[in-house]
Amino acid sequence: ADIPCLSQMVAAHEKTGGNMVAVMDVAREDTKRYGVLAPGEARGGLVEINGLVEKPNPKEAPSQLAIIGRYILQAEIFKHLGEQKYDVNGEIQLTDAMCALIGGTPFNGFRFEGKRYDCGDKVGLLEANIAYGLSREELRNDVAAVVLRAADALKSD
Repeated sequence: ADIPCLSQMVAAHEKTGGNMVAVMDVAREDTKRYGVLAPGEARGGLVEINGLVEKPNPKEAPSQLAIIGRYILQAEIFKHLGEQKYDVNGEIQLTDAMCALIGGTPFNGFRFEGKRYDCGDKVGLLEANIAYGLSREELRNDVAAVVLRAADALKSD
């Protein structure tokens, strides 16, 4: 997109206030990898958040709207993070702290425009790097040559 996700969110947040997270639809089987919204009313690119579930079993996921790592949160989140208990993996979950923010000030999921690369996934990280290289004039030809050599190597296997 011409406008980065976070810039889109800031523009939307200036109208709504409250808390906001970037979201996107994912395949049901992928919900186990994300924090997932229990959605409320949808208004354009905004979706009211009625609940959040961290990495749900796909059969029990309240939706296929996943949080993708862009947040605009009120400072109150730090109080809730400080009150969190460690989970079974010894981690404090941001999703659990965000649940405490629901019902007070507005809390919306924001459907952004543009391409998102899952850099928490090895193939997604590689795809992001290739896309970045191809987008840069000084790198484009060299990166394209690398990709074409890799494609040729696959053909000869």
